[in-house]
Amino acid sequence: MSAHSGAAPGGHGPAREATPEELSRRGFLTKISLAAAAGVAGLIGVPIVGYLLGPLLQPTEQQWRSVGMVDEFAIGQTALVSFEEPSPLKWAGQTALTAAYLRREDTDSFVAFAVNCTHLGCPVNWQPDARIFLCPCHGGVYYANGDVAAGPPPHPLFRYDTRVNDGRVEIRTRPLPVA
Repeated sequence: MSAHSGAAPGGHGPAREATPEELSRRGFLTKISLAAAAGVAGLIGVPIVGYLLGPLLQPTEQQWRSVGMVDEFAIGQTALVSFEEPSPLKWAGQTALTAAYLRREDTDSFVAFAVNCTHLGCPVNWQPDARIFLCPCHGGVYYANGDVAAGPPPHPLFRYDTRVNDGRVEIRTRPLPVA
């Protein structure tokens, strides 16, 4: 008789039938492993789902923020103004401030543009002599009305709503879309 007679395929020991106790132990360990994997997936997934659904469940409140008196802005001129972010966190400090480009169109009409390029969010620069906005990151160019003139930006500059209230120019804050 050969040394390998009665061995399991692959030569790892004698071939034998699994007992019912082993099958139930294997099934029990499989169920425990699946339950542990589901628990870990739940622990990781719940915060991710909360982050994604949070803005839908608790939308950021839009507020009117004053950016200056009407007579501080010359007709036809574009100026950089700053205001507090619509949803600042208590620990945010300086990052709670954001900015916009504000242009006075006529006596009581203003237009406000977000300072971020619609391509990747880099801050754009207003070039008053050329009357264009330039993005230094990838060469995006916008006309004075915010429309795309050249480069990779997929959309015009995002706009804020504006109004004049008691001689003050106000911008309506809101989270800006990312695309």
